[in-house]
Order: sequence, then C-alpha cells, then structure tokens
Amino acid sequence: MKTVCKRLHRGDDLLIEIKALCVEHNIAAGVALSGVGCVSRARIRDASGINIREINRHMEIVSLNGTVSAARCHLHIALSAEDLSTYGGHLVEGCIINTTCELVVGILEGVRYDMEQDKETGYDEIVFNKM
Repeated sequence: MKTVCKRLHRGDDLLIEIKALCVEHNIAAGVALSGVGCVSRARIRDASGINIREINRHMEIVSLNGTVSAARCHLHIALSAEDLSTYGGHLVEGCIINTTCELVVGILEGVRYDMEQDKETGYDEIVFNKM
C-alpha cells in the first residue's frame, strides 16, 4: 500500500482538503489511515442520515476513518471537547481545522471505487471493482 501524507493548517476545511488530495493524486481507492489534530468548528451528520449538527467548540480529532477517492469520500469522525465529551458522525463540509491536522491516506492498488444507486438505502453506495 502506498501512502500520501499532508499537513492541514488553520482555516482549512477537512473534507474539502481530503477531496482535493484525492483528486491531486488521482486516488481511485483509498482509506483514511490517520487524522490527528484539532478543529475550531465541526459539522457532522448524525445517525438519522438527515440532520447536520454544527458544533462551535475547540475539539481534538480522536478518530477519522472511511473510504476516499477522487470520485467519492465517505468518512466518519469522532471529536473530543475540553470536558472530554465526545461527538461523532458522518463528516460533512464545514469542519474547520484550528491549529493543524496530520492526515495520512492509504492508496489501495488494483482497486477502484464506483457508486451505484441502492434501492434499499436510497443512497449512492460504494461498489468495489478491480482495475
């Protein structure tokens, strides 16, 4: 597995930067291996699949995982506040880096992520294809 590493800076949007990294490196199939840093604002979709919550607090990224590619990103994030309470859900645009984020993405060779509409879930779901 190859890896791509990038340090994000204050004011960067976490999801936008991950998408740009995947496009820049033409990643057909990848996985978020690590995302360590902190945010000043978070936007995450809760388990309903509908509601997006905005949290305007300084928080540490304690987990970032999911599938990434130039075509699609599906990421979940967990964040810890100063009182050690945690928030987690589906990462959406608007999660803003506070001081830094050390991002590591693994590139899966010989695999390509595609999407197809799933009648059961109502979403465009991932399809794993060999290249």
